[in-house]
Amino acid sequence: MKKVCLVIGAGAGIGGTVGKRFARDGYHAVLCRRSDETGLNRLVAEIEEAGGSASGKLLNAIEDDAIENLIADTEANVGPIEVVLFNLGAQIGNRPLSDTSYKMFETGWRLATLALFRVAKSVVPLMEARGSGTLLVTSATAAVRGNGGQHSHAAAMGGRRMLCQTLNAEYASRGIHIAHVLIDGAVDAPDTLGKMLGPENFAKLREAKGQDHDGLLLPEHMAETYFHLAHQHRSAWTFEADLRAHSDLAWWNHAPKLV
Repeated sequence: MKKVCLVIGAGAGIGGTVGKRFARDGYHAVLCRRSDETGLNRLVAEIEEAGGSASGKLLNAIEDDAIENLIADTEANVGPIEVVLFNLGAQIGNRPLSDTSYKMFETGWRLATLALFRVAKSVVPLMEARGSGTLLVTSATAAVRGNGGQHSHAAAMGGRRMLCQTLNAEYASRGIHIAHVLIDGAVDAPDTLGKMLGPENFAKLREAKGQDHDGLLLPEHMAETYFHLAHQHRSAWTFEADLRAHSDLAWWNHAPKLV
């Protein structure tokens, strides 16, 4: 059986690129995303054309039992899950308190925090029984700094970070590595940041900060960090990492900006 890397949130940016990196090293990449089946199939085809092994599945992570069924089906029909990348976003944009409904706030929590708990509840006991496993969790600056207009996102990501810490406190000594990866900057990902900003503004951002400027986080280089985290020796595990472009100030070194 092949080693399995399960990617929950496999868009064309971080998730899909990390899936490609693991597939290049002999893993079977199980790629899951909420929508865009055409894009998902394209991603699987690119991995297979490069000589790797992959499969794709549409997943509504908020739906009852969807995560649990996905993990059970993967274990039964694909192979033991050695690595999970939890890469679901929960950004609803900048909204003042008056424009943040109960439903919006709860949706952020369900995506960012409850869904991660459900993944851990389903897969960590399986990893524990095998004596090893890695859960890589993509996070955001909002996990450590709450800007105005980010009530849902910051609360949800802060919960995500604390959940990673409690899981590590319970399971690191049992051979399970949970790494919280804080993305402190803009990622060159057309299907996430590109959709949020719109094509014209995203193109302007790329021209100003991307390309030869290396001012946007590039998914293909970020993937190398994720791969490294999953293959660290347990005597020197990284439990939290933050990634940003060379030209950006760290989140603690400048005033919050509403962007």
